[in-house]
Amino acid sequence: TSIITLTLPASATIGNTIRLIDAAGSFDINNLTVARNGLKIMGLAEDMTVANKNTSIELVYYNAASGWRIK
Repeated sequence: TSIITLTLPASATIGNTIRLIDAAGSFDINNLTVARNGLKIMGLAEDMTVANKNTSIELVYYNAASGWRIK
């Protein structure tokens, strides 16, 4: 069991998109930490943890107040 960390870009523009896909089907035992790198995720100033097997997430940057939004 290990934690995988993905660090988001420190700067982003509206519409930037990042896709996260659990191709190995192991996020349940190898959690993914999405490090916000100073920008918000879903309006929160905290990192995001993905712990569900076979998860696919698309993050789209909206603005400074909302930051990265889950699509």
